[in-house]
Amino acid sequence: MKKNFLKICIFMAVVGLSSCTKDLDRTPTNATTSEVAYSTMDGYKQVLAKVYGSFALTGNTGTSSSDLAGIDPGQADFLRLYWNAQELPTEEAMCVWNDPGIPDFHYMNWTSNNVLLAALYNRSLFHITIANEFLRESTDDKIASRGFTGKDADEIRTYRAEARYLRAFEYWVLMDLFGNPPFVTEKDPIGKYIPPQTTRTELFKYVESELLAVEPLVMKARTNEYARVDQGAVWALLARLYLNAEVYLGKGNTKYTEAITYSSKVITAGYSLKKNYNELFLADNDVNNSEIILPIAYDGVKTQNNGGTTFIINAAVNGDMNPASFGIPGGGWGGNRSTSSLPLMFGDYSGATDKRAMFYGTKLDIDDVSQFAEGLRVTKFRNVTSTGTTPSAPGGAYCSVDFPLFRLAEQYLIYAEAVKRGGTGGDAATATTYLNTLRERAYGNKSGDITSYTLDDVLSERGRELYWEGFRRTDLIRFDKFTSSSYVWPWKGGVKEGKGAESFRTLYPLPATDLTANPSLHQNTGY
Repeated sequence: MKKNFLKICIFMAVVGLSSCTKDLDRTPTNATTSEVAYSTMDGYKQVLAKVYGSFALTGNTGTSSSDLAGIDPGQADFLRLYWNAQELPTEEAMCVWNDPGIPDFHYMNWTSNNVLLAALYNRSLFHITIANEFLRESTDDKIASRGFTGKDADEIRTYRAEARYLRAFEYWVLMDLFGNPPFVTEKDPIGKYIPPQTTRTELFKYVESELLAVEPLVMKARTNEYARVDQGAVWALLARLYLNAEVYLGKGNTKYTEAITYSSKVITAGYSLKKNYNELFLADNDVNNSEIILPIAYDGVKTQNNGGTTFIINAAVNGDMNPASFGIPGGGWGGNRSTSSLPLMFGDYSGATDKRAMFYGTKLDIDDVSQFAEGLRVTKFRNVTSTGTTPSAPGGAYCSVDFPLFRLAEQYLIYAEAVKRGGTGGDAATATTYLNTLRERAYGNKSGDITSYTLDDVLSERGRELYWEGFRRTDLIRFDKFTSSSYVWPWKGGVKEGKGAESFRTLYPLPATDLTANPSLHQNTGY
């Protein structure tokens, strides 16, 4: 599958980070000096590719390399780590594996020693480190000193704005999951610098200010290269940020009006829903797809690792499902499936009514957590094209399905929720129309249309529309259901019938390794 931006040579060196915040602000190094690397336009774009590539790659030298120390490279991909943290502690997914850290998510008993949480934390900080280095080398003074003027200089400034966005995205990830991480920018010293800890409130203001600052600097919505940041991506993250503002800033600090404003910007920017829902998650979902606003681009040849959509697809398939039909003829790891609560959101979960219901299996309930055949498998992601072919990749081992970080459907749902929560600038009639637009695609007709809706209806619709896309933990927290004893699912809290969990688990702990390495850090409450 053709991914133009992925064809760029990514040459920045691997940086090992185990307890990474102590040395967070440092320059990635290799035999190529910065003066050589940034001496041409191609050089700048190559380094920008590394900033983007930190989403899709674990390291620079193949499947056995990793930018992170202390974890198997196969588990070091951003999406694999993020997906586990966002999906496995919810009703949408449960894994049969007993790999260190995995059962902690289901049973909601993780600690600061969870290796997967530490790796996600370090992956986000590594990405910030790479972005900071690019930003140091793309100031106006640096651009001028290297002889770039006119159109070339302006293009580098656009690259710079994109890097600022990617850094802001990772700070949003850290804010959402860990709350109070260390904080460093390109303006801080390089070397043995111990970054101070920020607060969730301060980080919210920073992410907001960065997004607003880059909004006029990036390319207009739907005009940039595929899989690169534009104004649509900025608006989409702002809308998501504002929808969750009360979680991040505390009770009463709502920004639903702003969520309506920015989701509306996306909705009216020329994006449109993909006609067939299932084609959003196939191997050619980069082609003629005006619903995806910003993806992580994966290619079975150019981004080989056992994370990303390779992980999502393989972990949901085993031998009795004919892996070849999923575009992974040599794959099928038999790990992740749903609890009964996810298919039951659809009522009829056969897919005959709501085509978004894509499940395999006959046993709805999980009685034995070690048995992959218990619980329905999710078949939403497939490494085949819309014409049924499997992309070229060595042995069919790696997948070419891009993962949508942002797509139009989410913005419809943000608008509807923000209106129902009291935001101004929108109206219930328009919100209902947006919800029905999603449902008409799902049903293929108007038989599923609604005339009014509640907040719980929005949460259920988000579950049906966005399941397995990394939203559910954040959604359940916003709806006060994540740790609640009044909203349970099978095996929540470590018991088959489900139970509530401690309220402090709405935040993950800072890794114990970084608490040791960075004396400025204080652990989150409860850990």
